[in-house]
Amino acid sequence: MKQVYLLTGRPGTGKTSLIKQAVAEVSGTAGGFYTEEMRSQGIRKGFRLTTLDGHSTTLAHVKIQSQYRVGKYGVDIDALDRVGVSALQRAAQQCELIVVDEIGKMELFSASFRETVLKIIDSGRWLLGTIMLSPNPWADAIKRRPQVDLVPVTGANYQQVLAGLRQWLKGLSGNKT
Repeated sequence: MKQVYLLTGRPGTGKTSLIKQAVAEVSGTAGGFYTEEMRSQGIRKGFRLTTLDGHSTTLAHVKIQSQYRVGKYGVDIDALDRVGVSALQRAAQQCELIVVDEIGKMELFSASFRETVLKIIDSGRWLLGTIMLSPNPWADAIKRRPQVDLVPVTGANYQQVLAGLRQWLKGLSGNKT
């Protein structure tokens, strides 16, 4: 069984929801982070990064002035490194399962993020995450790593992917029956 389980797919197919649902059922320790949209009056204004241990920061926002941009969003690399990368490093030391939602354009601006993700994958630790669907040389190289199980998510296969994810999580020491 591969130790890295990465979900990929178009936005809105339920990748983050799948991870949240699966992590809620894990009996072992989990750490890392999620990213979620920030909306105001139904309009997406940015993205929030929230760690599994309850810390939160704005990852990207229309009002952030930054040299790092994805579309209309300025990306706060310092916030990602301070909150997100720190959460990944703590999880790598303390947790059975490391959650990275997501390995995407915004996160890949950070050299610390890329280095930390590679160290986790190479360590043999259990990593559950999402990774961008669109082509990117760095992300594509991760997708091809032998320890990675890349799972496409569509609206139609949500329950099937959830069942496969639950089966994969049974391999964690805290989840063995």
